[in-house]
Amino acid sequence: MRQSIKRYIRFVLVGTGVILFTVLTVFYFPNTKFVDNSQSVFVPAGTSFATLKEMLQPHLRSTITFSLAAKAKRFDTPRTGHFVLNPSMGNQQIINALRSGNTPVQVVFNNQQTIAHLAGRVAEQLELDSLSLIREIKSSYFMDLVNLSQEELLSLFLPNSYEMYWNISTAEFCQRMQRENDLFWNENRESKRKRLNMSRSEVITLAAIVNEESRKVDERPRVAGVYLNRLRRGMKLQADPTVVYAMKREANDFDLVVRRVLYKDLKINSPYNTYKNRGLPPGPITMPDISSVDAVLNAESHNYLFFVVDPKNPGYHLFASTYSQHLSNRKVYVRWLNENRIMR
Repeated sequence: MRQSIKRYIRFVLVGTGVILFTVLTVFYFPNTKFVDNSQSVFVPAGTSFATLKEMLQPHLRSTITFSLAAKAKRFDTPRTGHFVLNPSMGNQQIINALRSGNTPVQVVFNNQQTIAHLAGRVAEQLELDSLSLIREIKSSYFMDLVNLSQEELLSLFLPNSYEMYWNISTAEFCQRMQRENDLFWNENRESKRKRLNMSRSEVITLAAIVNEESRKVDERPRVAGVYLNRLRRGMKLQADPTVVYAMKREANDFDLVVRRVLYKDLKINSPYNTYKNRGLPPGPITMPDISSVDAVLNAESHNYLFFVVDPKNPGYHLFASTYSQHLSNRKVYVRWLNENRIMR
């Protein structure tokens, strides 16, 4: 009798141990292959549980125990989003993360030349389809909402790093960009903008030219001052970057490299050609750095009306208040171009 009781107790203990071990293995023991860095999992809309398992397979020690845990927790319909798995996670933690751990990603864009370029860059980082995003941005509803023309739309988007959900919708993305734009134009910037008697879009449009003229942040306020002086006097801006942009639009090739603008290029018939048209172009020729926007808002006060590349000081320019002085500076630059055989 006592032997029977002992065997029964051993049987119960062993059974309990097996059950406990099984529960620990299925739910709590680590089930990740990686041991150092966290791993990101991007789950598109409409992903089935079978597909999710295939996506997780490179990261899991056992998809069998994961399936058992998922079945027990009735996790059979994956959620869309970006989820982060940490080392030593058990299946319960993994499933909890996949259920409610949609984690934001950092979305970065800068110096895109068109809305199509912007949409393509964003689509590389989010679940968004680039064509759908273009349609959303260029929709009459959104353009009316932000009160911008199609040519001005790029001025709404400011180059930066933004934290947002990977599965954000096109409408939500546009709304977010509108809010970020309003935050950027704080009281201080708005006050300076109004003193210039320019709209937000006009400031961005001029900043885009400044951005392309000078890569030196410390020189940009001086360049901005030149263009503001010319605008106030009713002079044509005669900005080479606008001609290059017009050439790219005409060729439908925004990868076109133009190192030297020729006299024949200045005749191109385009509203973006500031050698032929007075005032600002219809919209930005690129998405300017924030430093270029602030350079316009804090432009240097001076009498300069001209500038040309300074061959002796790479990246910087020679400035002039008179045309005769400018011609003298320009000869130095042209001589350098010819000596270095930069013909195009």
